[in-house]
Amino acid sequence: MNYENILTSIDNNITTITINRPTKLNALNKATIEELHHAFAAVAKDKQTKVIILTGIGEKAFVAGADIAEFANFSVEEGVQLAASGQEKLFNFVERLKVPVIAAVNGFALGGGLELAMACHIRVASDNAKMGLPEVSLGVIPGYGGTQRLPQLIGKGRAMEMIMTAGMVTAEEAYRTGLVNHVVAQADLMEFCTGIAQKMMKNSPMAIGMAINAVNANFKEGENGFDTEIKSFGKCFGTNDFKEGTTAFLEKRKAVFSGE
Repeated sequence: MNYENILTSIDNNITTITINRPTKLNALNKATIEELHHAFAAVAKDKQTKVIILTGIGEKAFVAGADIAEFANFSVEEGVQLAASGQEKLFNFVERLKVPVIAAVNGFALGGGLELAMACHIRVASDNAKMGLPEVSLGVIPGYGGTQRLPQLIGKGRAMEMIMTAGMVTAEEAYRTGLVNHVVAQADLMEFCTGIAQKMMKNSPMAIGMAINAVNANFKEGENGFDTEIKSFGKCFGTNDFKEGTTAFLEKRKAVFSGE
C-alpha cells in the first residue's frame, strides 16, 4: 500500500515505520493514525518481521503532538469518539502487538507523540529529544492513554507534575525517571535500536509475544497478571519453539526458532 504520511521498509527482519510529515513536525492527524494502524496490522501478519522500529522523519521531531486544527471545534461527543477511536486503532493496538515495537524518539515527543512512544514496548531517545504532555495548556487532558501509561512508567507523583505543569523533560531526565530505556547521540539512534532488535531476534518470537501479553496483563483492570503468566507459561510447553529451545540447550547449539 502507498501511504501519504508514513514510510515503511524492511531489512534483515526489522521493519521500520517512519512518520513522514516534516512540515507538521510529524503531528498526528486522523489520516496518519489510520495509516499507522494499517501499517502495524499488516506488519504484525508478516512472518518476515521480527521487530518493529517506529520513528519520525528528520532530526527535529518524533511526533510533536496531535493536529490541533482538526479537533479545535469538536463537540463533547466528537471528543469522546476521537479519543476512543484513536486509542483502539493505534495506541492500544500497538501496546497489544505480539511483535516488539521499539520507539526511536528522534526529537520532540509531545502530547500524542509521547503517548505513542509510551504505547511502544521500549523507548530509546536521542540526546536532543524532549518529551511532555502539554494538553492542559490547551484546556484539555491527554486523551490517548497519557494519564494511564505515564504513571505506570515513572510513578504517580512525577506523572502528576508533568501533566499538570504541561512541561517538557529532557532525554536525560526521561532516562533518570524510567520514561526511556536509553539515551544515545542522534547519529547513533537507529543503529542502537537495530542492535536491541537483533538481540531480541535471537529468541523465540512466540515466547516474546506471550511475555508482552503477560506484562500488559498486570495493568489491565480486572485481570490478574500472575494468572496470565501461569497460563502463558503452560502454553509454551505445547509449542515448537519450546521444543527447539530446550533441545538446542541440551545439545549445546543455537536454537532456530520458527515462531510457532
